[in-house]
Amino acid sequence: MLINRKILLVGTALMLMCSGQFALAQSGVITGADTTRRVITTAVPFLTISPDARSGGMGDVGAAISPDANSVHWNPAKLAFIESDIGFSLSYTPWLSKIINDMSLSYLSGYYKLTREQAVAVSLRYFDLGEIFFKGDQNEELGNFNPRELAIDATYSRMLTEQMGVGVVLRYIYSNLTGQFSAGNSLDAKPGNSVAVDLSYYYNGDLVVFGKNSNLAFGAVVSNIGRKITYSNEDNRDFIPTNLRLGTALTSELDPFNKLTFAFDFNKLLVPTPQPGSADQSLLSGIFGSFGDAPDGFSEEMREIMLSFGLEYWYNDAFAVRTGYFNESSDKGNRKYFTMGVGFKYNVFGLDAAYLVPQQQEHPLAETLRITLGFNFNQKSKKDESVTD
Repeated sequence: MLINRKILLVGTALMLMCSGQFALAQSGVITGADTTRRVITTAVPFLTISPDARSGGMGDVGAAISPDANSVHWNPAKLAFIESDIGFSLSYTPWLSKIINDMSLSYLSGYYKLTREQAVAVSLRYFDLGEIFFKGDQNEELGNFNPRELAIDATYSRMLTEQMGVGVVLRYIYSNLTGQFSAGNSLDAKPGNSVAVDLSYYYNGDLVVFGKNSNLAFGAVVSNIGRKITYSNEDNRDFIPTNLRLGTALTSELDPFNKLTFAFDFNKLLVPTPQPGSADQSLLSGIFGSFGDAPDGFSEEMREIMLSFGLEYWYNDAFAVRTGYFNESSDKGNRKYFTMGVGFKYNVFGLDAAYLVPQQQEHPLAETLRITLGFNFNQKSKKDESVTD
């Protein structure tokens, strides 16, 4: 079966840009590529794309910044600390618009405070890969198809103390890249399904820095802990992007009207480094082995860490300006880009926008724009509602 130029562009772009990936042979060796560039690969890399404009404008940080409706993605343990009783957020990102005009990521998330100490949330992430066209061996038309992927989350978050909280997410993942098209003598394709969980921790405490009232926060998240996904049969399964995110954020009130946040995250995929036999590992051996399986040892393990830096300034809790930087090692994907963004709040309504500027010219991620609408409401005060009293 032949596939037109667009699906080749889509597949290449997804592999290269969603998480810096190349196609792997079943042995785990990168097919037709420089074997010194061991880019870690997974299925469903759309799960790693930043879904919202606030973090998207801060270099993709989010483990420890103040909670909002998008905390389901970044660190669900923060949700129990959110001030409003109920809220939701809708984000939209045209994806790889430099090369493809009909791909996009949409993200809808909503939360509800059960008590002062507990919150629940649901979210839907939908990745539209645009329309593709299939042709047979004789160049005959076989029809068209719209590849799509989605993830549905259910979240529970709870405060353990006034400073600490934990969260858990249950996730269903659906990926349909080719429909039910047959590939001739090769294995027939089918949609892939998986389930996964996220486990998270959050801490924040008040302090004084250079005479200013400040808050220091830490976050830790292990996301997408789940079974491998297959698009054909159980003999051909791929890891999903299990990821460790650690981060910190320092927020200082410069005066009653001005507030500044510095944030830093680092991420590491808990997936085997590509090498012979790595694709055959089990989930747990892949997770724990990912800390020490790089062929070049400790130096290569360190290069598998992705760094994010972010800065956010708020004036009177009504207007925000953001910037950030994301860095990935050149032989592990080579995503390096600056971000910028703005935000507005008025009563219950919020609007955020972010723009991505790659270091490399003519980069497929150039001109990536994210837009987020948010609403937060207070139904009633929950300050006296405690399940531990």
